[in-house]
Amino acid sequence: MKKKIVVLGVVVIALAIGAFQGFTHLDRILAGQVALTWEKINEERDQESTAAEYVSEEGEELIIRNGAEGNNLCTFVCNVDWGEENIPAMLKIFEENNIHVTFFVSGRWAENHPDLLREMYTKGHEIQSHGYSHALCSQVSKEKVKEEIQKTEEAIIDTISIKTNLFAPPAGDYDEKTVAICEELGYKMVLWSSDTIDWREGSTADVIVNRIMSKPLDGAIILMHPKAETVKALPELIKQITAQHYSIVPLYRMPV
Repeated sequence: MKKKIVVLGVVVIALAIGAFQGFTHLDRILAGQVALTWEKINEERDQESTAAEYVSEEGEELIIRNGAEGNNLCTFVCNVDWGEENIPAMLKIFEENNIHVTFFVSGRWAENHPDLLREMYTKGHEIQSHGYSHALCSQVSKEKVKEEIQKTEEAIIDTISIKTNLFAPPAGDYDEKTVAICEELGYKMVLWSSDTIDWREGSTADVIVNRIMSKPLDGAIILMHPKAETVKALPELIKQITAQHYSIVPLYRMPV
């Protein structure tokens, strides 16, 4: 890595998701800021924010930011380190609407909830890595970042026999060493372009729907968590997205 990641600032923009090349299993690929996390930035500014990250050309190729526009596709990504009580309801809604999403699960969660992880997988959802213990990558050593990814990979393989190749850094927190480790391990890193901010107090179902529908959908990566209000928002959110003739697909189906 020839250049260091330089954080130039925080900007209010909607990004779209990038594509990647992965591997398949049974015709499926089964398989995000710096020390100041997005969640802290959002809370202080009381608005959705993203950070402008500039990395070397090699590093940028490892970060999924936006997919090809004009395909009428968007992606739901659900980061999971808790909230297992809400996941069955989410799975039911996804099944009723015949859509599949990408779940980024932590290794410790995978170890503690193997049956639920298997259900997510057998229902056709993509499973990827959210690190093992939800550690902020910029706050730990290079060795720890590597361990976080490898331990999660092992936990997922042990449960569903799938090797992950995407990493969603907890809180979107990453730095140069995080990108370097992803490259070393053969991973790409996933951030998001549209955030439900469902963790924030006051994020009711209506607020979540309005927040997402106010942003561009074409190629969007829409971040969510297994929260009760998110579950309530999903039927209406899916209805409004599909009414605009967009299809919701997992990351591996998002074209370049």
